[in-house]
Amino acid sequence: MIIHGHEVKGSVLDSETRCVHYHKKIDRIAIKFYCCNTYYPCYECHEEHGCGKHKVWPKEQFDKKAILCGACGYELTIHEYLHCRSNCPNCQASFNPGCNLHRHLYFEVEG
Repeated sequence: MIIHGHEVKGSVLDSETRCVHYHKKIDRIAIKFYCCNTYYPCYECHEEHGCGKHKVWPKEQFDKKAILCGACGYELTIHEYLHCRSNCPNCQASFNPGCNLHRHLYFEVEG
């Protein structure tokens, strides 16, 4: 599905990047996976439809744009995303704070 000019793969349900796995109102980001340079709404979508070679973003590349706000289409750098307090810095749309529980699946972080 094309969302704000970006292809988002996986089990996408709507134009704000919600998927069959995460579809609450605040579930509105997609993550560009390091291993395949492709946006997916979540790690489960990547497991089901992705490249099969899962790799997390290394810390030295946290300045790369890898998170797509489903509300406005703004692309956040990883550093921006990790420090945004679950709100888009461009449009202030709320993101699901529970995504922090899964950040180790996307980004190189300590334990």
